[in-house]
Amino acid sequence: MIKRKKILLSLLFAGSFFLSCTTLCGFTFGKVRSGVVANGLEVGGMSVREAVSLVRKNIVENLPPLTILSPAGKIEISYPELSFTDDAETVLKNAKKGESVVIRPVRQWANAESRIQELCDRCARLAVDAEVSFSPSGFTYRAGKDGLVCDYNETLSRVFDALAGGEREVSLESYACAPALTEEILKERTKRLSSYTTNFDASNANRTYNIRLAAEKLAGTVIAPHTEFSFNKRVGKRTAENGFKESVVIFDGQFVKGVGGGVCQLSTTLFNAALRAGMQITESRNHSLSVSYVQPSLDAMVSEYSDLKFYNPHDTPVYLNARVQGGSVTVECFGLSDGMRYETESVVLYRLAPPPAETVEGDEEKVLRAEKEGIASESYRLVYDQRGRLLKRELLRRDNYAVVRGLNQIKKQEEQTENSEKTD
Repeated sequence: MIKRKKILLSLLFAGSFFLSCTTLCGFTFGKVRSGVVANGLEVGGMSVREAVSLVRKNIVENLPPLTILSPAGKIEISYPELSFTDDAETVLKNAKKGESVVIRPVRQWANAESRIQELCDRCARLAVDAEVSFSPSGFTYRAGKDGLVCDYNETLSRVFDALAGGEREVSLESYACAPALTEEILKERTKRLSSYTTNFDASNANRTYNIRLAAEKLAGTVIAPHTEFSFNKRVGKRTAENGFKESVVIFDGQFVKGVGGGVCQLSTTLFNAALRAGMQITESRNHSLSVSYVQPSLDAMVSEYSDLKFYNPHDTPVYLNARVQGGSVTVECFGLSDGMRYETESVVLYRLAPPPAETVEGDEEKVLRAEKEGIASESYRLVYDQRGRLLKRELLRRDNYAVVRGLNQIKKQEEQTENSEKTD
């Protein structure tokens, strides 16, 4: 009983000491000391809870928004999406009598990660590749456009720093992204790889017409990477329905009249241009007779049964153009150079002289069939590197051209009649 009384007395003494201490210090438990001003508001004598509520209401009314500058425009984030934390309760409890205190909020943005990702997605822009178009008149280019990439992590870091530092504005971190295919790259991929020209007699109207028509059909061709080109498919059948005219052709070892005469000169010109552009020849055939416009084994005869085909081994397209000017036809190849230089070589193995020409009588003297020597020949492609060193000499073809016996017409001898003299 005596022990219980002693404990009760001790508690009463301690309580009396606490009450007297808080009174002496000028602070009543649970209230802000008199004369305290917080963020310009008089809160002295209020309960801490009331003072905190008043101060926070004022903070909400004046909480600065965060503006994000982006390519999509200004995005403003404000209360209540922006919340805040503060130390108002601690500051007000510890504020001295008559003291003016400042309670600084720290803004919080709970949805920052998802909102920044949305903004990045909205501002992102894919780069647009440059484009090239090709026609008989040449190349035209359309410039590409840069894309825009948002740096999500850097932007989010800037946002959090701005919130913590009280900044009002932050920029979306983004950078331009160049297209994979620029106009400069396309121009590099469309440089002239080769050009080859052969000559003909422009006074032969039908033959000239056929060469020109075939050249127009060939011009503007685009050979995709790793695909095969066919002359017959591109130019089409040499028929009257397809616009071709009758001229001299080589058929079964003889020069005869036929529709489309002259087209083989274009295919031969293309053959030589393709060889110099590094194309892989997959089909070519010589004429049965040698021709005058190219060296032996470098011709390319085309017909209903024979084609000129070659393969584009490059990873980029090859472009073909053809034009006729006066008495010449030119074929050009364009594309991306592989750094090699290509040349051709014709080697005559032997020649066979034609036998003496045959003769027939007629009204006038003329050559009915020109004689031609027979030829056995080979052709090669020579490959040089950028320093001019010969890397390879590859056999293209071995050919035989037939002998043609000439046929000349001589003037028919007039019959001589003897006049007998009349005698008396």
